[in-house]
Amino acid sequence: MKRSLILLAVGLFVLSAAGFGQGKFSGYMFGDYYYNVTRDSSFNHTAPGTNASASSAPGSKSFQAFQFRRIYFAYDNDISEQFTTRFRVEADQAATPGGSSSVGTGDELAGSKVAPFVKDAYLTWKNIFAGSNFTFGIQPTGAFDISESAWQYRFLEKTIMDLRGIIPSRELGVSLRGKLVGDGMVNYWVLVGNDNSGNNVALDKYKRYSLNLQFKPISNFQATVYLDYKDAADKLISGSLKSNSTTVEALFLNYWQPYIFNLGFEAFMSSQANAFTPAGSTTPGSLSGLGWSLWGSYNLMPELAIVARYDSYDPNTNSAANAKGDSRGYIVGGLSWKVDKNVSISPNILYETYQAPAVGSAPNASLTARLTFYYIFI
Repeated sequence: MKRSLILLAVGLFVLSAAGFGQGKFSGYMFGDYYYNVTRDSSFNHTAPGTNASASSAPGSKSFQAFQFRRIYFAYDNDISEQFTTRFRVEADQAATPGGSSSVGTGDELAGSKVAPFVKDAYLTWKNIFAGSNFTFGIQPTGAFDISESAWQYRFLEKTIMDLRGIIPSRELGVSLRGKLVGDGMVNYWVLVGNDNSGNNVALDKYKRYSLNLQFKPISNFQATVYLDYKDAADKLISGSLKSNSTTVEALFLNYWQPYIFNLGFEAFMSSQANAFTPAGSTTPGSLSGLGWSLWGSYNLMPELAIVARYDSYDPNTNSAANAKGDSRGYIVGGLSWKVDKNVSISPNILYETYQAPAVGSAPNASLTARLTFYYIFI
């Protein structure tokens, strides 16, 4: 019933917008055929925290499937010279190996049917003051929006902070985004939103505060510095209240030559106060994480590029025994063939390695082969 109401509302919205003849519709999809070449049978490859690529290719060795990883449908409309708005729905299909009769691991209904949800719903007041726009609603965060655009291969994989769930891709809140220098050499992006994903309702009074500074000192080079503070309720520890807030700092560097090559480096550090107690201790300390990603693409010809990326991620950098066994090394590699201006086909692989626990050996690496299709349908 809920899904039917959502689809009915979207349908009525589309018909009414078409009737007025305003705005612009857009949409794209990407999905794959994938085959799990290798897996460690003793390792859990279905839980979101430990699968081979954080939902891109779950399942055991030899599991194979077709899946849609993302479907977007959007409507953008300039209400006036000052105001513009976007409404976008998304659906994806996090494959549940062997099928399921209950709610799956992705945006699924009972029976594993794909369900749409609201991805963007915002109003932007352009030039609320010179060179700056104000936005209210469910909107992108500044954490990796710029790096994802530079990466250009979202249909192969999310950027590292998105992939590992460090910062949500959307927040419900308000933001200011604009130029600190008139020629766009230095830009800013400030956001205040709920402390959970913008696609969910607020569950408490606490908020997320973030700042992204973008620098373009020379042609074909950009850098961003990102700072994020997520407030949270204090924890009761040994009879007193202690902070449980989270901070994230990130850096992104990008250099490119159009239609020739593109290089990027992204790194982040996260720290949650009083969230981890090392083995042998009774005093909690910070839970600190570290990750970095290096990627590049090279155009063999205008319509054919080779793409490679390596990620390193450690969600808990503490040296204690109970902080071992959680690090990941992740490789994405393949070819991207643009068979049409709106259609790309990519044979690619996902390869992930795992840190050994304090006692025992590391799980065997995971390897998945995919054929990915990406197309803009409207």
